Amino acid sequence: MPEGITAENLLNNIVESLSDGGPKHKSASFFQEEGASSVSTQFNRLFGRQKPIHHCLGGGKSADVLLWRNKKISAGVLVSATAIWVLFEWLNYNFLSLLCFALSIGMVAQFLWKNASGVINRSQSKAPRLVLPNDLFINIATAIGTEINHGLVFLQDVACGGDLKQFLLVVVSLWAAGIIGSWCNFLTVLYIGFIAAHTLPVLYERYEDEVDGFVYNALEQLRGHYKKLDSGVLSKIPRGNFRGKKLD
Repeated sequence: MPEGITAENLLNNIVESLSDGGPKHKSASFFQEEGASSVSTQFNRLFGRQKPIHHCLGGGKSADVLLWRNKKISAGVLVSATAIWVLFEWLNYNFLSLLCFALSIGMVAQFLWKNASGVINRSQSKAPRLVLPNDLFINIATAIGTEINHGLVFLQDVACGGDLKQFLLVVVSLWAAGIIGSWCNFLTVLYIGFIAAHTLPVLYERYEDEVDGFVYNALEQLRGHYKKLDSGVLSKIPRGNFRGKKLD
């Protein structure tokens, strides 16, 4: 095994990556005895979070929707996303056909409105006009462009920042997202992410103590299993010197 790279160091790096951003404690190995340091004292909250989950999500209206502060709006957004996914994924509609059907229904509704009002009231009434403001499209394009730029800046900062743990975490996350994307289409991936964003934060906010305790207990068990494996198997394996030797 190369010098300085051991299984203990690798698991220590994983634990340190979870505790980044949290309060700094006296440095101690993850595999030290219980009396020196415990996992529960190394963490404040999951991933080192100290602020409320609402603040971590931005603290604005989007955070209110994700955390179901207004249940009617959150439920409406979730139902709308589900309806869109069902139309495009289960019923195999495409965007062009759905747009044409919607425009056709709108034209028929306006035609009936105008002619029925003339027959009933003897005077035709003007059908309501649907006009989308130009600022709406500008704001949507600006918001999308801003988020894309923020994502690109984040990826560039991670690539050039020199933080190896964060770099590996982002690369592995992108790789996992690519694998998941190969199993299903882009719309389904977006829908899964949308559902997760509208369910996981509110569940974590409600049961954060239980979730944090479960994670810490899992890490404690991981440490215990590794110590048993190390004392029973790994410590008995002879470690050779892999440094190159001069050939005769």
